[in-house]
Amino acid sequence: MFKRDTKLLGGILLIIGTTIGGGMLALPIATAEAGFLSSTLLLLICWFIMTTSALLMLEVNLWLPANTNMISMVKTILGPWSAVLAWIGYLLLFYSVLAAYMAGGGDFLHALLNSAGIKSPYWLSMLLFTAAIATVVYKGIQAVDYVNRGLMFGKLGLYLLLVIAILPSISFAKLATGHLRYLMGGITIATTSFGFANIIPSLRTYFDDDIKKLRKATIIGSLVPLMCYLVWEITIMGVIPSQGKNSLVSMLHAHHATSELVARLSIVMHSETVNTFAHAFTAICLATSFLACALGLSDFLADGLRTDKQGKGNIIVCLSTFLPSALIVLFYPNIFIRALSYAGIYCIILFALLPSLMAWRGRYSKNPIAHGYELKGGKPLLAVLILSSMFFILYGIREMFV
Repeated sequence: MFKRDTKLLGGILLIIGTTIGGGMLALPIATAEAGFLSSTLLLLICWFIMTTSALLMLEVNLWLPANTNMISMVKTILGPWSAVLAWIGYLLLFYSVLAAYMAGGGDFLHALLNSAGIKSPYWLSMLLFTAAIATVVYKGIQAVDYVNRGLMFGKLGLYLLLVIAILPSISFAKLATGHLRYLMGGITIATTSFGFANIIPSLRTYFDDDIKKLRKATIIGSLVPLMCYLVWEITIMGVIPSQGKNSLVSMLHAHHATSELVARLSIVMHSETVNTFAHAFTAICLATSFLACALGLSDFLADGLRTDKQGKGNIIVCLSTFLPSALIVLFYPNIFIRALSYAGIYCIILFALLPSLMAWRGRYSKNPIAHGYELKGGKPLLAVLILSSMFFILYGIREMFV
């Protein structure tokens, strides 16, 4: 009994670790123009859509044999052309996300080493950060789980300490700024911040098809980040101005957004303690989300390439997981915010639109294959998710060219 409960905790922490990462650092910057009240509405909408879609992903995955990942799901239910779309979208999404975490992690480590008097080129800092994560992912989900548990407790502890230290200094006048017309400005970052559905197939294997625990882990694992994001928005927006020099909006176009956010927070608070906590929190946020996303991509590639994650096959999978993003960051080191914005579009396609379309086809086609667990809501819920997803995708594409 204790072992099963520990496993449930591990699954919840994997979802939290996947979710609370670069998005936590980027959200106050991306939603600064909208302000706290509007960004709260945005986060609630994105949480509902992405969590419901994750439960649909679970439903569809349970129709098929264990260890079936996204490509096989889409190919079986929607056909080979849809599988090609999933391949492209999945690779674009996770290479964008991993590039963002490599850029953010490299930026953070570079700034940390410089502050300690150790001069090193940015590219070396990025490669060191990436190599540490790649080593854990190479060892498999058990290693990722145990490392993630330790980091998650550290992350949540530092998060609470930061919030406690900063909350007395928040200004309600700063929180009252912003405009509803900028609500959609942070939609791609907010969507990416709840993009944990990629690890649902891996969690199914981890929980050995225990549907009750899978549902519980999914719901609890998504609610915790929602609460953390809302409190974090209050904390950051309440002390750093949204407009003007060194404001949150100015960081949207900054070359090193993660280090600038930490630096600005330290300056505003005039506290070495806050500075230390903020640096440690930033590092762990990037590491935990990097770990889980890299694990999801490596499982996806192993499924798509039809290779076992053992020996030579594991080396090929790991190189395919990390090398493309590392090359992108080497040539475009300032890609953190932009990469997360691009990732939001791919995230909606893969983890909101496609699960809804697969659920519709599996349940309501002439030859339905649906059986067992089914998410409540029927056709109305699926229609809302499909239409919302298409609207978000079109808006995100429009923003790319504005």
